[in-house]
Amino acid sequence: MDTRKAERLAREVDAFAHWYVMPDPSSTGRFLALTLFAEFPDTVRVARHMTAAFLHGAGVDDVVDDVRLAVSELVGNVINHAVPDRHLAEPGRARRVDVTFKLWPKWLFVGVADEDSTPPVLPVGEAFSPGLMGELSEAVLPDRGRGLLIVQRLAVAVWWTPEDRGGKTVWCRFDLAGGDTDRPDR
Repeated sequence: MDTRKAERLAREVDAFAHWYVMPDPSSTGRFLALTLFAEFPDTVRVARHMTAAFLHGAGVDDVVDDVRLAVSELVGNVINHAVPDRHLAEPGRARRVDVTFKLWPKWLFVGVADEDSTPPVLPVGEAFSPGLMGELSEAVLPDRGRGLLIVQRLAVAVWWTPEDRGGKTVWCRFDLAGGDTDRPDR
């Protein structure tokens, strides 16, 4: 394995180790968890607003727009597609949307949890090369799956984890300025 690949692998393992635990404020880490409800008409707007407030308050202004868009897409997916697992569903009860932010000096991890255990359909690649995307009409793009495709283009990594109680969390990672980033070119 060449040195560059070894360094990239070491950075990925380091990022994973930080995703797994809650940030310690003494190491300039920050943590925020929000619980929203899918049936409220302004859920996505509130999620975007709280995302911006958290990131501006933490001084991470350079990723605010990208993270707000990613959170909008992930929360919108819960609102439009998540059906709670039978043991979590109660008649008349609103569906929970839990948004988690784990901020470290080099990384921001964002998780959006819902009560549906069905795995998300993460796009495995783009149907068209990035160079052609700007020239193609929206009519030839897929009707579904664009939200996660957008998140994959904005974030360095996107994955999901099942929850012990049922449901799942879709995670994305943003590498922050000051750290070595492997952010895809846009």
